[in-house]
Amino acid sequence: MLREHSTEFIQAAALSTLHALVATLLFSISFVVTAGRLSPLACLGIATLCWVPAALLFTRVPGGVGVAVLMYFAMLLLAEGVRRGLRLRQPVVVARSGWFDLALRGLLAGVLVSVATTLAVKSGPLLSGMLVGFPVGLFTIGWTLHERYGPEVARATVSMAQKGMLSLVAFGVVTATLVGHLPPMAVFLLALLASMGVSATLFLISQWRFRHALARRGGILDS
Repeated sequence: MLREHSTEFIQAAALSTLHALVATLLFSISFVVTAGRLSPLACLGIATLCWVPAALLFTRVPGGVGVAVLMYFAMLLLAEGVRRGLRLRQPVVVARSGWFDLALRGLLAGVLVSVATTLAVKSGPLLSGMLVGFPVGLFTIGWTLHERYGPEVARATVSMAQKGMLSLVAFGVVTATLVGHLPPMAVFLLALLASMGVSATLFLISQWRFRHALARRGGILDS
C-alpha cells in the first residue's frame, strides 16, 4: 500500500489499523473471560462478534493517531485489570509448535494481507486498515492451545500476548507519522525497526523480571 497509494490513503489506513488493534484488545479480553467456560469455537466466535462492531465504532472516533494510542493504552489497562482479577498464571507446558501450526498462521495472515491490499482497497482505506488489524494470530493461537492443552493455557497465553501487540502499535504510529515525509521504503523500514525494537524491549523486560523473581525466590530459600 505504501508503494501504490497516496499519503492520505496510507495515513487513514494506518489510523484504521490502530483503531482495529484497540478492538483486538477487546477480542482478547472476551476470549480470556469466556475460555474457561465455553468451547474454543464458541469463545472465538463471541470474541469476533465483539471485535467487528468495536472496530467499526472506534474508526469513527475523532482525534487522529494520538487519540487512538490513548484509547489503546486505556483498553490495555482494562485488559491488565481483567488478567489480574482472574489471577491468570502461565502454566508450564512442554511442547513444540509443529510445522502445520506455522503454516496455518502464515497462510491465514497471507490471505488477510492479500484481501486487505486488493479487494478491500477498492472499498477505501478504512476497511483495508481494519482487516490488517484483525487478530488472526490470536485467533489461531487461542484455538490450537485450547484444543491441545486446555482453556487455562490458552487464556493465559492470549492474555500475555496483549502487551506484545505494542509492537504493532509502534508500526502503525511510525507509518502514519512519517508517510509523505520520507520515501515509502524508508517509512516501511523505520516502522519495522520500531516494531522490532518494542518487541526486543518487552522481551528484555520479561527476562529481567524472570531473573529478579528467581533471585528473590533464592533469597527466601536461603533465609
